[in-house]
Amino acid sequence: MYFNNKWLPKILLSLVSLSAGALMGGAFIHLLPESFAEVGYETAGLIVLVSFLFFLVMEKFLHWRHCHKESCNIHSFGKINLLGDSLHNFIDGLVISAAFITDINIGIATTLAIALHEIPQEVGDFGVLLYAGYEKKRALILNYFVALTVVLGGIFGYLFNFIITGVMPYLLPFAAGGFIYIGASDLIPEIRKEENIIKSLLNILIFVIGILLMFIIKLIHHE
Repeated sequence: MYFNNKWLPKILLSLVSLSAGALMGGAFIHLLPESFAEVGYETAGLIVLVSFLFFLVMEKFLHWRHCHKESCNIHSFGKINLLGDSLHNFIDGLVISAAFITDINIGIATTLAIALHEIPQEVGDFGVLLYAGYEKKRALILNYFVALTVVLGGIFGYLFNFIITGVMPYLLPFAAGGFIYIGASDLIPEIRKEENIIKSLLNILIFVIGILLMFIIKLIHHE
C-alpha cells in the first residue's frame, strides 16, 4: 500500500464518496429499522444520540480523526492515532458481530459498509503514520496489526452475547449513530470540498451508488 502521488488523490475522494453513501445507507436502510424493531423507537433514538456524543468525545479528546489525504496536519499524533484506530476497529468488530447475531443480511450490509469505509480510512491512517515520522515498512506493518483488532472485536462480541444475552441488539442503534456521525461530520465535508462541478456531480453519483448497494441488499433480503 505505497502511495502513488499521481493516482491516489484521484481515487481517494471517490472511495470516500462510496464509503459515505454506504454508511448512510447502512444506517437508515438497515440498522435503524432493525433497531426500532429490536429495542423500540424511544430507546433506539436515545442510543443514537449517545452514540453521537461518544464519537464526538472520541474525535475531540483522543484525536480519533479520519485523514483522507497523504499529508494531514497531525505531526505528533502517530501513537494516539494507532490507539484510536485500534479502538475504532474493535468497536467495528463488536458491531459486525451484533449485526450477524441479529440477522445475517443485516450482518452482510453492516460488514460491507464498514469495509468500504475502512479502505479510505486505512489509506489515510497510513499517511498519518508516514507524516508522523514512521518508515513506510513499519507504518504498513503497524496498520495491518491495528486492522486485526476488528477480528478481536468480532470474537469478543460473539462470546459476550452468550455471557450476557439480550445486550447485542442495543449495539445496532449505537452503530447507526456512529455511521451517521462519521458520514455526516467527516466524509461528506470532504466531498463538499471539491470545487470542480463535474467531479462534484461524479462524487455525488458515487455517494448514491453507495446507498443503492445497501438498498439492493435490502431487496435481496425480502425476496
